[in-house]
Amino acid sequence: MNEENKTSVTSVTEFILLGLSEDPELQDSLFWFFLIVYIITLVGNISIMTLISVSPHLHIPMYILLCNLSFVDLCYSSVVTPNMLVNFLAMKKTISHSGCIAQMFFFVTMGSSEVFLLALMAYDRYVAICNPLLYAAIMTKATCMYLVVGVYLVASINSLIHTLCTASLSFCSSNRVTHYFCDIPPLLKLSCSDTSFNVVMLVFVAGGLIVGSLVFIIISYLCIAYAILKINSSKGRWRAFSTCSSHFICVTLFFGTLVFMYVRPSSKYSMEQDRVASVFYTIIIPMLNPLIYSLRNKEVKEALKKVRKRMSS
Repeated sequence: MNEENKTSVTSVTEFILLGLSEDPELQDSLFWFFLIVYIITLVGNISIMTLISVSPHLHIPMYILLCNLSFVDLCYSSVVTPNMLVNFLAMKKTISHSGCIAQMFFFVTMGSSEVFLLALMAYDRYVAICNPLLYAAIMTKATCMYLVVGVYLVASINSLIHTLCTASLSFCSSNRVTHYFCDIPPLLKLSCSDTSFNVVMLVFVAGGLIVGSLVFIIISYLCIAYAILKINSSKGRWRAFSTCSSHFICVTLFFGTLVFMYVRPSSKYSMEQDRVASVFYTIIIPMLNPLIYSLRNKEVKEALKKVRKRMSS
């Protein structure tokens, strides 16, 4: 690298986040829309966490995992949305290099945690439906907590690997990130370093974790479907199906966008498609998850009614 490039590399101390749109007329409308979405996300996820915490009969592995999913969704959205809302109104839409790296670390950590938690929730439903007599012995509270701690630990290690690989890159004259947060693909596209190793790590590590978790979930649900079909009574089949229907909807929404984002040929990559797809799994899905679970889960609705009665009495 020549002296001119060396100088330009050291001069890049901040990035400009171009956001979802550079049209000034859309900024106010987008701000209010995403502000409402974020408020619903906060209220929904905090409500699920609080409801499970104050309801002793929900202190079982299924709802412990749901409580952690709400926590992850809350953090996941909060890593990205507040900064995006500020940038809708700010004249200078910048983020420091260290701030960008920090945002990436927490974003990937929470995203990885959600992937692993959804897989763990599928395993919990598999054991409950396919091995109901052994469920209490296999999925104890202690085992569940160990698995949850393992999820956060592995997710943090995965995030640290990708963050360090991205932080080691050099960024030359351009610091304009075609995105509304610091994600790995747009930064790789912006770097003037050789990013082949980063791409390999992204495809094989991140892609492998996503595909591996998805395959695990699919196998779990195939076993669950087979076990449900063997139930003689239609009422029993419906009850077994209803315990995992909410999770199945969340898995479909989340993994559908992730597979579209990260598991596709580089020739099909489009920054515009990337930004639109990112909105779904970083902002919309964390809002929808608590709504899906609260509207479709009978025990959650009953617990909510009990809390309301307790508060009104």
